[in-house]
Amino acid sequence: MPDSAESTPKTTAAGDVILDIQNLSIALPRGADRQYAVEDVSLTLRRGEILCVVGESGSGKSVMTSAIMNDVPARLQVTSGVVMFEGENVLQMSDDQLNDLRGARISMIYQEPMAALNPAIKIGKQVDEVFALHRPDIAPGDRKKETLKLLEQMKLPTPPRIYDSFPHQVSGGQCQRIVIAMALACKPDILIADEPTTALDVTTQKEILNLINDLKDVYDNATIFITHDFGVVADVADRVAVMCWGKVIEQGTKEEILLNPQEDYTKLLVDAMPLLETTREPDLSRNDAPVVEVRNMHKIYGSGSKKVHALNDASFVLRSGETLGVVGESGSGKSTLAKTLIRLVEPTEGAVVIDDQDFLALQGQDLAHARKYIQMIFQDPYGSLNPSQTVGYMITRGLHVQGVPADEARDRAIGLLEKVGLKEEAYYRTPRNFSGGQRQRIGIARALAMQPQVVIADESVSALDLSIQKQVLRLLNDLQKEFKMAIVFITHDLRVAAQISDYITVMEKGVMVEFGPADDVFNRPKHDYTKRLLDAAPGRDWHPPRLTPEEADRIAASIERK
Repeated sequence: MPDSAESTPKTTAAGDVILDIQNLSIALPRGADRQYAVEDVSLTLRRGEILCVVGESGSGKSVMTSAIMNDVPARLQVTSGVVMFEGENVLQMSDDQLNDLRGARISMIYQEPMAALNPAIKIGKQVDEVFALHRPDIAPGDRKKETLKLLEQMKLPTPPRIYDSFPHQVSGGQCQRIVIAMALACKPDILIADEPTTALDVTTQKEILNLINDLKDVYDNATIFITHDFGVVADVADRVAVMCWGKVIEQGTKEEILLNPQEDYTKLLVDAMPLLETTREPDLSRNDAPVVEVRNMHKIYGSGSKKVHALNDASFVLRSGETLGVVGESGSGKSTLAKTLIRLVEPTEGAVVIDDQDFLALQGQDLAHARKYIQMIFQDPYGSLNPSQTVGYMITRGLHVQGVPADEARDRAIGLLEKVGLKEEAYYRTPRNFSGGQRQRIGIARALAMQPQVVIADESVSALDLSIQKQVLRLLNDLQKEFKMAIVFITHDLRVAAQISDYITVMEKGVMVEFGPADDVFNRPKHDYTKRLLDAAPGRDWHPPRLTPEEADRIAASIERK
């Protein structure tokens, strides 16, 4: 930021406590599953440090940080505690004081950049508005100059073009940089980053994490970074606070929490952090017939100068019990591959041979019959289940279409629910009765009900907390051993792919630029794009202690009983 854009002078010396939260409790509405969203939380934040607040969904991370700006959701009530910012209790500030505080002294970076920006207003005007609200010392005619300098400082290409663009005309990573620019426009003393990299590709994520890491030196501010990903913690944290059921159960330096956690819950979270280490090795000597063979698959959208080659000559072979991990960034063609394999989208050309038939050439009843051989586990465990139907209906519907008798279909469905860790009564319930992890287990049971030879898992664990993610990956591994199906596992997370894949293919702009055994691709990559992805993986150099499966199950059961 240029000298002419100096913000309110800071009164706290570097390293001093700038924020002090003491005994903060925030009550949930009557009838909730617990009394408090945040219970008796005490935290301090020092200038020049990044404090990572970690925990699973519902742990109280976001509610706790909302109190720092006195912006607690209307249905919740602060029942005790203080939030002291430079000697003043934020919770007792007037509206005028809060207007001066928010955006100027304490700023927020939200999780979803596209939702944080107004789609109908150009980017330059949105950044300019921050100066208009909080920087009356900057003349209206100078705001554009200050905005362009700020966009350049965020290392955005061609700031004048971005200034005159709408949000949908720039990439997700660029949108996140713009949101960061707005948050930093007035050089805030505290930056609150609420899962700011969750929706980003791994290379863009690395850029954003590096930027946030650098900002504390440039701006001499303090950052509260909310995340559920310990890989991110390993890359940016100075100190870590672990939240569970509204309480801060453990806090310490990054090294203390990652390498020597004390609380069982923290041990479980750290153990769930996937490492960039392969766990499976394919049998390269197998010569049995493949379960699925994909030949020269293409998908072209548009024509002429507007033609887009979304999938370009994809080919691979999988045998029973093998998993192919498909990795790459947004727009690389991963989901197009999944949709063409299962014929949610018709390919331009190519073949998918299953059970000695070209699945792509089948029509009518032949196609309906063959669909049982290839099934899909979808990304969103909430959106993929019909909220008005029972679990039993959703699992058995495909069986009824295939002519399986009702009693046999019911018995098969209940058996599968038990295999994925749910009880028989789940058969009669609707999705609203289940957590996200349980819903994904139902989705797995539904996919396996048809006894498929091939299962496509499209980002099937990306929406889950790390501990639930680890459980689901373990479940898929166990079920694959039992049912011998081949799995095409699509993910943007290389650490997840390393845990479950025999083979890896790396996709870039619709092309499979690298293919091979997982150990070769991760440890001896050949393509520059693969090397860039691996280099960007968060926490790749950290190796925290691992629990045995028995220890993890014991701790999880102990926490559930509490």
